[in-house]
Amino acid sequence: MQKPAYAIKKIDFKKMHGTETAMAGLGLHTVCHQARCPNISECYARGTAAFLILGDICTRNCSFCNVKKGKPLPPEAGEAESLSEAVQRLKLNYVVITSVTRDDLPDGGAGAFADAINVIRLENPSVSIEVLVPDFGGDADAIAAVAGAGPEVFAHNVETVPTLYNVRKGADYKRSLGVLSRAKKENSSLATKSALILGLGEKEGEILEVFGDLRAAGCDYLSIGQYLSPDREHAPVAEYVTPEKFNWYGTKAYEAGFSHVESGVWVRSSYMADKYLQKK
Repeated sequence: MQKPAYAIKKIDFKKMHGTETAMAGLGLHTVCHQARCPNISECYARGTAAFLILGDICTRNCSFCNVKKGKPLPPEAGEAESLSEAVQRLKLNYVVITSVTRDDLPDGGAGAFADAINVIRLENPSVSIEVLVPDFGGDADAIAAVAGAGPEVFAHNVETVPTLYNVRKGADYKRSLGVLSRAKKENSSLATKSALILGLGEKEGEILEVFGDLRAAGCDYLSIGQYLSPDREHAPVAEYVTPEKFNWYGTKAYEAGFSHVESGVWVRSSYMADKYLQKK
């Protein structure tokens, strides 16, 4: 399998380390580190980060994801306040909050998301907030708690096509669509967002069908990126999609009715997240 010649990104290491220094001592996790995101240098250099709440250990074992799996610790007290402090230190006007999946918690962690939104909003009233949530087991009350807290963007990733859901242990494609649909019904003012990673063995027609399913669920925004296996213990890459093909998928997604799409090799769901809201 031949890998296309992907462009190499320029990195401003001084700005990158400045972001790390600003967050020091707050005890916060970022998905940038935990998931080995290929954009960490670029995003840190821009002074942005996707914060990972509820610890760094996931209760599910998705074979494409590098986040640690196992038995999580109880949620840490004061996490919402630490997030708010990080927003102030980094002078953010847009913040992304995500989490590991916490099937061990009665509400799946929904309360922690709502608390984070409320505390950040209280202390940083001008900031825009995006949440990238797990499926909460499809619990309507949990979804309502987060959507009702009023984030500007409510994101939940379907990740891949239905025939490849064996890589998403414990997940269900229709349930994920239902999370997005329920959030929109609970709060019609928010934008909903999802993401696809390509290169796991999906077919072109399947991808286009997912576009249609997401739009039927009321999804406004979509990110599409290349799957890169963290190591040999994870699912292998079945295909390296060309930049030209990513452009084609982006065009097709716009034709399907999404209001903003990011489609490219290095795109991840939180990459350039503030750009989506600017197009609303």
